[in-house]
Amino acid sequence: MPSQEAKMLGDFLLGPAPLRDFMTLRDFTDIFPRAHRSNPAVQHIYRELQRLREKDMELVRRDIADEVSRSKQLRREYARERRHLDGALVAGLDPVALEMEEELSGEGRKKAHTLRTVYSDMDEACRSLEAQIAAIEQENRTVLADVQQVVGALSDLRHGRFAPSASGEDMGEQVMATLKRMEAVCQTPAGS
Repeated sequence: MPSQEAKMLGDFLLGPAPLRDFMTLRDFTDIFPRAHRSNPAVQHIYRELQRLREKDMELVRRDIADEVSRSKQLRREYARERRHLDGALVAGLDPVALEMEEELSGEGRKKAHTLRTVYSDMDEACRSLEAQIAAIEQENRTVLADVQQVVGALSDLRHGRFAPSASGEDMGEQVMATLKRMEAVCQTPAGS
């Protein structure tokens, strides 16, 4: 089935083109003076004009086919350019950073960010970072409280103030346990 473009061009350029469609042999003969209308050369000239007209129409058909194939190539190029523009990265965003973000998020986006997608993803990333920061701050407060408790216990040890042991353990064992706890807290990196 011919494309819409080929049909339109054919209807416009080829529809009224055959000689017999707009001039019959009788009409052609009437153009000549009466004395020459019966001359067999008139019919020969008409047939020659028909042949030339058909030859011209064949050239037009080939040109239409060439134009249609050229237009297909142009449509492919346009589609490729459109995909490129649709997938274009937003100015100022580092493609490497975007790739890392996609790998880390685990979403595995198939297309690069566009203006429409980058803002929502950035908003989501900001919320995620804020939640991570809040969790780290809470963990830091917990670790700081543990360190302050250990430092307070060591301060009591330094000044000789010992709370009586509720468990009945030896004070030396409690001091060693407290020191080991402090050492563990100090050796544990923040955020782990």
